Amino acid sequence: MKKLHLAVLGLALCAASAQAADAPSGAPSIADFVRHSTYSGAKISPSGEYLALTVDRGDQDVLTVLRTKDLSLVKVNQLPDEKSVGQFEWVSPERLIFNSVKKLGRYAQPFGTGEWYGVNADGTQPRPLVFYGTRDATQRGKQVGNERFQLLDTLPDDDVNVIMAVTSPRSNEGVGTELVLFDTLTGRRKSLARAPRENCEIALDVAKAPRFAICYDDEDAQGNFDSQNELYRRGDDGKWTLINSSKSSGKHLSVIGTSTDGLIYANQSDGKKPEALGTIDPVTGAFNTLFEDPVSDPASYITSADGDTILGVITEAGAPRVTMVDEKHADAEIYASLAGAFPGQLVRFSSATKDGKKIVVSVVSDKNPGELYLYDRDTGKARFLMQGRKWLDPKKMASVKPFSMTTRDGLKIYGYLTIPHGSDGKNLPMIVNVHGGPMGPRDNWAFNWETQLLASRGYLVMQINYRGSGGFGKGFQDMGYGTWATGIMNDIIDATKWTINQGYADEDRVCIYGGSFGGYASLMAPTIDQKLFKCAFGYVGAYDIDVQLTKSDTSDRESGRRYMARAFGKTKAEQDAMSPVKHADKFKIPVYLAAGARDPRCPPENTESMNKALIAAGNPPEGMIIQSGEMHGFYKEENNQRLYTEMLGFFDRHIGGKVNVGGASKAN
Repeated sequence: MKKLHLAVLGLALCAASAQAADAPSGAPSIADFVRHSTYSGAKISPSGEYLALTVDRGDQDVLTVLRTKDLSLVKVNQLPDEKSVGQFEWVSPERLIFNSVKKLGRYAQPFGTGEWYGVNADGTQPRPLVFYGTRDATQRGKQVGNERFQLLDTLPDDDVNVIMAVTSPRSNEGVGTELVLFDTLTGRRKSLARAPRENCEIALDVAKAPRFAICYDDEDAQGNFDSQNELYRRGDDGKWTLINSSKSSGKHLSVIGTSTDGLIYANQSDGKKPEALGTIDPVTGAFNTLFEDPVSDPASYITSADGDTILGVITEAGAPRVTMVDEKHADAEIYASLAGAFPGQLVRFSSATKDGKKIVVSVVSDKNPGELYLYDRDTGKARFLMQGRKWLDPKKMASVKPFSMTTRDGLKIYGYLTIPHGSDGKNLPMIVNVHGGPMGPRDNWAFNWETQLLASRGYLVMQINYRGSGGFGKGFQDMGYGTWATGIMNDIIDATKWTINQGYADEDRVCIYGGSFGGYASLMAPTIDQKLFKCAFGYVGAYDIDVQLTKSDTSDRESGRRYMARAFGKTKAEQDAMSPVKHADKFKIPVYLAAGARDPRCPPENTESMNKALIAAGNPPEGMIIQSGEMHGFYKEENNQRLYTEMLGFFDRHIGGKVNVGGASKAN
């Protein structure tokens, strides 16, 4: 198999190190970094006449249709009541279907309202297709109760219908799933199949018939939290047959799609090592491996222009690495040519016309926030379309250097150093930026506006994928349970010391910062190593386990309570041992706290409790923001500008130099 390696761009050298937090000449403002990307999705119509994309308009994303040949505006579709356009797809050369979402915060997915709409490219025939609440008699067929609709397939050969997956509650912990044929003009629907049990996803075969169901459980045989699954096959008689159960076989097997020539793609793991990509026999479910990496799960895939055939696998232990698994496909040569035209960047096919002659190509890197090109198969040329953040110059952005290191207990872990532009990368003030989760999420190499903002002020930013992070196999992820205050903190501390010992960071100028679990770590790690960090900034963090157990949205569900029992321990002693508020007396460095007033995941009572504990310990925080209207991570640009103005001022006071970070806005 051919491997395409993305070379990490070399560091620009200069005669002298960047001073502490001095912003390079002409560095973008805080407002430039926190400003939302212009677009968050772009798809070409089946005929190629139109390009549809979601465009940010502050509190809302609107669906904008452009004419492909000259990018002239055709129509802007804006929803009422500050609803944003979420997922959208072309269902014919002239018609789109889309759903609505509410934007909640950086660390939370947009909340789907459940409503779906259809509209033509020119704005004609707008139709609400699924909605909640009371409507007149003519619209009641589109009114639903507890059902939630998810678009599964646009049926390229059908200009009217799509296939939707409809889920509805069946019990406190279970949902039923049904596939329906859905009319995008009238909203009428026809049942195609029902899942064999609760908590399932249904996958289609090459004929677009419901064929496989992947069903999930979140407890083991002893009733403890654990991820398990079952795979079922549906016969032509409509009956489901169990093919695999992870509880009995030890293998986690799930179908991820079907190619146009009938290959059934699947992932398989033993619950310990990283997942493998392969195909399964349509009758027996026997797995045939196509790709397996000893370190990294498949992070994502390079697919053909029609999105159905997997051409390559992307792994991300460090910088993205693309391994081609189908070099004979006609699109594989095109992909290799485009990847060669953008060295050091990650290229993907975003969407294509029905005949595959025009392909929208996305290009991103550690420095490039994202660009779109239109590739013409007939001419072999790619035409530039647009940039996601055109106000940020990739040539002036920081470079991201992947690294690996071995922890005190012999575990190899991976991370990233964001090194300020124009710096020699030596003896810099450093921000240890801890990602959230902790189990599942991870840091990666691609452009990150937050780390770029910190680096633009002269800070080295270190991110580490500690034990528990996603992307390295279930065994690695499971190592995070019960080790929040031990193994994970040791990984963060060891990676910090490694970065200092390698000469990248100045040991006397290191602060720690993160959001969600990263906020937790920022207030926990300094209590374990009391000399390593010079300041800590906690953002939307979980500092009081008692609050999480009683007030968080995780505590609302039985599965969430099982998760917390495994993560925090079942005894009061275990929970107190990993709760930062119980260790406030060990905190000897300056602290700043920030939270969203409406955060359901890590309620602001966490921050208030931490604030009180630090005051009682004689170390009151330098500041605390409880931002009205915000949830799990701030979304509004003005609130983020205020947050990062305060944050940069805080870091500058304790490990920075003299840098103008802007006037501090009044915190709410």
